[in-house]
Order: sequence, then C-alpha cells, then structure tokens
Amino acid sequence: MNYKNKTLCKIRTITTFLSLTPNKNDWQQEILEASTFCTTLLKEFEKNNYTVQSIRIVTNACGEYLNTSNIDTAREDLTFLTQLLDTIASSNIRIRFAIGEAKTQKEIQLLPQLIKEFGDLCNACVNVEPDEFGILNNDIIDLAANAVKEISNITERGEGNFNFTVNFNCKPLIPYFPASYHQSELGKQFVIGLETPDLLLNALQNINERLSSKNHNEKYNAYYQAMCTALNYHTAKINHIIENIPADSSFRFAGIDSSAAPSKNCTSMTSIYEAMGVEYFGASGTVEASSLLTRVFKSVKNIELVGFSGLMLALTEDTGLAQGSMDAHFDIRSLLTYSAVCGIGLDTVPIPGDTPLDKIAALMRDTGTMAYRLNKPLTVRVFPVPGLKAGDLTRFESDDLCNCAVLAVP
Repeated sequence: MNYKNKTLCKIRTITTFLSLTPNKNDWQQEILEASTFCTTLLKEFEKNNYTVQSIRIVTNACGEYLNTSNIDTAREDLTFLTQLLDTIASSNIRIRFAIGEAKTQKEIQLLPQLIKEFGDLCNACVNVEPDEFGILNNDIIDLAANAVKEISNITERGEGNFNFTVNFNCKPLIPYFPASYHQSELGKQFVIGLETPDLLLNALQNINERLSSKNHNEKYNAYYQAMCTALNYHTAKINHIIENIPADSSFRFAGIDSSAAPSKNCTSMTSIYEAMGVEYFGASGTVEASSLLTRVFKSVKNIELVGFSGLMLALTEDTGLAQGSMDAHFDIRSLLTYSAVCGIGLDTVPIPGDTPLDKIAALMRDTGTMAYRLNKPLTVRVFPVPGLKAGDLTRFESDDLCNCAVLAVP
C-alpha cells in the first residue's frame, strides 16, 4: 500500500483549549462554540478522506471555574457540565472532556471521587515542578500517589486511573488525555493529534521489500528517510486543510502532536520495532530503535510541534506491548529507561494493588527527575489493580484498555 493512502494516517483527536470562569451562564456558549468548531473541522477532514476518531475539549485549571469548596459543590458543577455536553454530543463522534490541572491539596483530594462518578468527563492531571535546588515537590507527589491509590480502591478494577496522570515538565496544549491542561493567558487554541503506527509500519515494509543492503547504518538511514517522508506527507496535507478552513473561528491553530499515539485498534508499536530488525520490543536494539523513532517524530517541517511529539509506549493501549508484558520481554525499569531516549514515561502501567505508597511516590520521583534532567515531558499513569500481584493478568473491561501482565515495582 502506498504511504499516501489516507487510511494509514488517522486523526486521533481534534483538541480545543478554552477557559471557563465561575460564571456557569457562560459555559454553554463556550463549549458549544468549541464543539461546533471541531465538527466543522471534522467535516473538512472527512471530505479529504481523513478519519477523525475523537473530539476533545480541555479547560484551564479546574479550581479556576469549578466550585471545589467540597465534594458536593464540585459534583454539582460537573453534573451541570455533563448535561451541557450531553445536549451537544454527536451520535457518531466521541466527545471527551478534561477539567484541566488540579493545583491545590483540596482539589487533588477531590479527584478520586469525581473520577469515580464522572469518568471520561473528568480527565485530570497534576503538574509537579522542582524547587530552586532541583528537587521535586514531594508534598504534591505524595498527594498524587494517594489519589492514585484511592482511585484504584474505589473504581472497578482500578480502571479510574485511566483518567488521571501526574505530569513532569509538561507544557500546556498536549492534545492527549489525561495529561492535557490549558492556561487562560494562551487564549483559545486547537491542536491536532495523530495515530500513525499503520503509516510507519507501511513505510518500513515498503523499504524492507526493496532494500538489498545488509549494512546496519544504511538500513537505519533508509528507515528514517522512509518514515519521515510518509509522516511529513500527511502532516503537510493536514496543515493545508486547516489553512483553508473559514477564518472566522476564534480558535487558533497551535500545532500538531506528531506522536504515533497507538491504540488497541491499530498496528502495535512492537511490530514497528520488529520491522526495524529488533527481535522483540525489549530486546537488544530497543533503545537505538526508540531513539530513531523519536527523531522521526521531531522531523515534521513547517508546522509547530506541540505536546509530546515523541514515542508513546502506552502499555495497556497497545496489543503488542500488552503481549510483551505477558512474555516478560520488559519490566517497569526498562520502560523508564526507554523514556530517556523517547516517550511518555510510565503510561497505563498496571502494578500490584498492594504496592506501597512510598514506592509509587518513588516511581514518580524517578520519572520526574529524568524529565527535568533531560528536559523532556514525561508522565506517570499507573494502575494499582486491587487483588492482583506481579505477573497476574488484568481483567479490564474498558473499551480503551488491553489486558496485560501486572508489572512489579522494585
């Protein structure tokens, strides 16, 4: 299949970023405007034969517009938001919502119950920063670790942690949930997130069919050029579509997140590693291949890159990675090591349900230290699964999640 085939490159999300105030009378207009804009853009993409998988709306920090005085006031506001979203939801497109970042102790402590009750309309993150000596704010990390454990205990199979992440060195305008957050001073913007594993594998397969050289450097250079050509072809096409939409929208195009963003319904990233000659994801050569893939995602020309724009290794959203966990091809330390040259950190990683809080906090500190030391955005989204120990298989029921082996936390 030719890499120009648009079925190979899906638009994972059109994500709009807006700001809400405590005045709920304005919420409907703001959300309706975002939804209408996304729907208009969606139709333009579909006219050009690109598939759009979801529409997402991200707000400023939740405490800036939700009444977080207590659980009842916060619940009342989120119920109101849910009703607004229900009135504008399209029957054939998924609208997801993120309430922005939680900044205070009270806000973080409210998140578990709100996530339990509102699920995919209550995606939220916590941003952790270092102090003047470069030491991460451990008070916030401890609050976040407690939130992770509580979400695990009060949601079925601990799946509520799908909607919560801890960010390190992450800027606003990430289009993927739940790391997304917005800052009001940036104004209304939108970002396009892609799903490109099918495209990358196609490019590699085409090269492998034609490549006669066994020289490693020549092969890797050919892989790089092929994937860059394919990715840049589609980002240029997508950018052209955006440039030709009506100019009367109040949402400004901020850029593209070029991450591959695999899901359970597309090619696994493990297949891409294998097409590059790595025996299996986690085998010798994984770090080198990860680094090359990261260069591919950074190669996009003439378009602002935002968000992660790197290699995502989301364990329970990728069928191949899930199988690799069952085959013991990698462990949690390996995933963190690979983040040094790529990715997203520790994303959707199931861990034993009885993992002590101090170990979860230590995982967060390790990830955060790497993020700031290497100046890259990394996150921690772990799922302590009640009743399961290392090596057990999960029994997730969410349509978004693959089942895999629980990883030990050393």
